[in-house]
Order: sequence, then structure tokens, then C-alpha cells
Amino acid sequence: MALAIRWPSSLLLAVLAASTATATATELQIPLVPTQQGPLGVGNALAKPLVDTDKLQASIKTENLLSRAKDLYSFAQLSEAEFNHPTRVIGSEGHGATLGYIYESMEKLGDYYTLSTQPFPAVMGHIYQSHLVIGNEVPESASPMSLTPPTTHKEPVHGDLILVANEGCDASDYPANLTGNIAFILRGTCSFGSKSELAGKAGAVAAIVYNYESGGVSGTLESPTPNHVATFGLSGKEAGPILEKLKAGEAIDSIAFIDSEVSQINTTNIIAQTIEGDPDHCVMLGGHSDSVAEGPGINDDGSGSLTLLEVATQLTNFSVNNCVRFAWWAGEEEGLLGSDYYVDVLPEEENLKIRLFMDYDMMGSPNFAYQVYNATNAVNPAGSEQLRDLYVDWYTSKGLNFTFIPFDGRSDYDAFIRNGIPGGGIATGAEGVKTDKEETMFGGKAGEWYDPCYHQLCDDVGNVNLTAWLLNTQLVAHSVATFAVSFEDFPERSNTTALSAYGQSAKYHGHHLVL
Repeated sequence: MALAIRWPSSLLLAVLAASTATATATELQIPLVPTQQGPLGVGNALAKPLVDTDKLQASIKTENLLSRAKDLYSFAQLSEAEFNHPTRVIGSEGHGATLGYIYESMEKLGDYYTLSTQPFPAVMGHIYQSHLVIGNEVPESASPMSLTPPTTHKEPVHGDLILVANEGCDASDYPANLTGNIAFILRGTCSFGSKSELAGKAGAVAAIVYNYESGGVSGTLESPTPNHVATFGLSGKEAGPILEKLKAGEAIDSIAFIDSEVSQINTTNIIAQTIEGDPDHCVMLGGHSDSVAEGPGINDDGSGSLTLLEVATQLTNFSVNNCVRFAWWAGEEEGLLGSDYYVDVLPEEENLKIRLFMDYDMMGSPNFAYQVYNATNAVNPAGSEQLRDLYVDWYTSKGLNFTFIPFDGRSDYDAFIRNGIPGGGIATGAEGVKTDKEETMFGGKAGEWYDPCYHQLCDDVGNVNLTAWLLNTQLVAHSVATFAVSFEDFPERSNTTALSAYGQSAKYHGHHLVL
């Protein structure tokens, strides 16, 4: 069933863009072309039974998932000439081949789906080297922010460490003597990008954002601006003694160095929607097609994107009452770029047709826990809690343990929640550490990451737990089958804005902190 596509990324994007060059923004994200749609209940659907959750789940096979994973790794290997290792990061040959594989796989399913691409400009960054010295110490927790610019001329910059008032969210917090020096800013309230920009406007040559908690800060500056300066994160533990000295009036000289590159490329989302089913009541699900630059990303998120592809393939054996829309996002690892773009350009009337969005990212972590996003209606759009409970009920019916995890903006559901669309999802864990209790619940090894190869070169075919991946793909199939049949007792959509409580609680935008 595997397709051995070897399209260069530049050629792929040209082909996909040509197919949508004359489409409007709405057509690109809503693959609904009236002339392509037959009336509900006619055509091939007469020969197909209404989707049944047990039968759809039974159609999911380990060997199909594993075969797809091997193909995906071969695509990642196409990037070795440029990156010296396998990767499917946006802009790479590996990601281009991944997009080609998804598109052609869906195209071969015939007229069951309408298929479209949604090209968009994406920002990507790469940090080659970094170094920070504070006084006579080299802090171990110092970490350059994602999408940080380099230091001036990509050379070390020197200056005194200057304490910024409050949380550095207002221009008045930045003292006049910051010019030519390095800003020392408390994390909190506003985004890291805002802090870096305000520091740059105040004349700083670099900035350090220190944590109010003991741990480190691994964040992103998000959209680049001309005033961003080279910016590091620092743990609260290492910042404590430094802060005491600064408050006592002691001068601390510092050296900062970052060699980095931030650039804009073109990439694309891929959207597929069932031709049949009520187009005013859509169940939507997504996973991301890209990996980080550091590795091939077979679990993150090859497992999720291939789960979608396998469920979409098996769904063609059935008819549906409600439309089902699949999305493969590009640029998730760079800060949820594809899903953000999709929702940002979605007209309000089309937004309201999406009854819920389900996010599937990392379905087979080797040291897995069965994790359910704790999305409640109190904080999120109404319907999020009903989706959460569907996952809970399914695990419970199988006699399986599960655990709730924060619904805090770490994956592609974020833009949907912020725009009033109920959502949720499941996962199996990333860089979090498995507890003793979870070892009892799920097996594996306490004290180690759920995915020891998270964002690393070793995230290859051998990094996926096939038991967890198969079971979670069956749960994805169940979620699709349930809502493809009926939204009975599911809350109606009424608005396109999120509750303010979600915006206040979501500290992440993708895998990076933003504030």
C-alpha cells in the first residue's frame, strides 16, 4: 500500500500551488466545490453501509501503520545531503516528499474526498551556536529562544547586565542605561517576543528572560520583528543569586553570543473532506506533517499524521451523515504555523460549520501513558468536555487506565479553541517524566521521558510503541465514526470567540513557552 514518492520539495510546492493558483482563500481552506458534490445519499454511498465504529476500528491494522512509518523514514533520509541526517523539517526534501505522499495517497482514494492544498508563507529558524557568560559563570540553563535573531554580526556582544523593572511589558520598565548593555527581564504577563522587542527598542544588545520558577525557560519569540534582539532563557534557580547582586547595586558584566538564522519559506497544509455528509456540520481532525530539524519525527508527529491517513483510507468503505474533514498541518514545530493560518483566514460562517476539532499528535511514545487533554466547558468552547468524555468512556470500556494532561496550547488545537471551536485530543507523552504511579498504570519506566527520543535524531521507526499506536488509532477511528453518524446531544455552535479563561491559562504556543 506504500507509495515511494521522491519529489523535490520545490517541485512539489510548485505543483500543489499550480493546482490552487486561482482559488480564493475560502476555497483553499474549505475543500467544498459545489460542482464536485453529489446530493447526499446518492452515488457510491448506496452500496456502502453507514459507518460503524466497531467495524472501522477493526479495519485498523498494525502492519499498515508500520509500513507507512517505514516510508516516512525513507522520506526523511532524502534530507541527508542538506542536513547531514534524516529530517522532515519544513523546507526540506524530506518534508516535500511527505507532502507528496499524503496528497497522492488521498488522491488515489478517488471521489470519496475533495482534496485541496493551502500554501502559506512560514517562518523557520535555526540556531547554530550560542554562548552566555554572566560575571565569571557560564549558566547551565541558558537556552536561546526559538526564532531569536543572532547577536550583532554573529559575534559576541559585551555589556553590563541591567535589571528591567516589573515584568518588562511596558517601555517605561526599561531604564535609560540599558543602551549598549544586556537586559535582565522577569518572565510573565506578556510574551517573550514583546520583551525582546522592547529591550531592542531601548537599545539593549541582547536580552535574558529569567524564570519566576526554579526551572529553565525554553520559549519562542514567535513572529520576527526588526527590534528583536538575541534572547536567552534562564532558570529561576540560576537567576536568584544574580538578581540579589543586581538589587544590591553590584555591577555584573556579561557576554552573549548567538549564531542563528531566521528565514521565510513557502509550505502548505493539505485538507481532505468527504464529499458526502452534511457540509454544515463537520467533524474535523488534524495532525502535523513536519518534524523538527534535529530528526525524522516518526513519533512526533509521523504517528499522528499517519493515523489520520489510515483512518481516512478505511473510512472510504462507509457512508457518513456528517462531513469529515482531515487536515495535515505544516509548520507545527515552528509554532503552529499551519493551523494558525487555516483558522485565521477562515470566514465566520465557515468557522461555525466546524462542530469540533480533534488534535492527534504523538500517538505511540515508547514509554507511553494514555493521555487525554483535560478540556472542560468551563474554560473552553462548549463541546470540548463532551469530546474529552468520549475518550474517557472509550478507555474505560476497554479496561484501560488514562490520565488527564493540561490543555494549554501545546499543539494545533490552540487556534481552534481561541476562535470558539470546541476541541480536544489524546497523546502519549513527550519530554515529560513518567511518575511511579504512571508506571503502575501503564508499565514502562518511571523517572524517564515518555518519549526519550523527543525532538532527537533517534525518533525513527524503532521509537514508536506499536501497541499504543494501534490502540490510539482505533480510538481516533471511534471518534470519527461517532461524530460522522450524529451530533446528537452535542452542543450547538454559537460563537467564534474563546472564553477569556483559556487565553489566560494557555502559556504555550506549540512546544515552546510564549509567556
